Amino acid sequence: MTQLTSPQACMDMSAVRAEIDKLDATLVSLLRERAAYIDRAIALKQINGLPARIPQRVEDVVSKVRDAAGDEGLDPELVDTLWRHLIDWSIAREARVIREI
Repeated sequence: MTQLTSPQACMDMSAVRAEIDKLDATLVSLLRERAAYIDRAIALKQINGLPARIPQRVEDVVSKVRDAAGDEGLDPELVDTLWRHLIDWSIAREARVIREI
């Protein structure tokens, strides 16, 4: 991860924005990494005859990130919304390849 200046050490808006830009680039890189794991999941699901959507897994993932958000002092509802969108995107990607759509 890119070295960041602490929020308190940012003395003006340009410094805050520069740090946010660094974080955004890191988040995009992490999302790319996550997508690579989704691609691997597609291959394994095809081999094992699994569907793209496994509701129990969806709820397990959302529960874990909600807990992590709470532990970090972040709004669990925000994380829930973001992850459900991310999961829906991932499942749609899987379903197109697995030919469920």
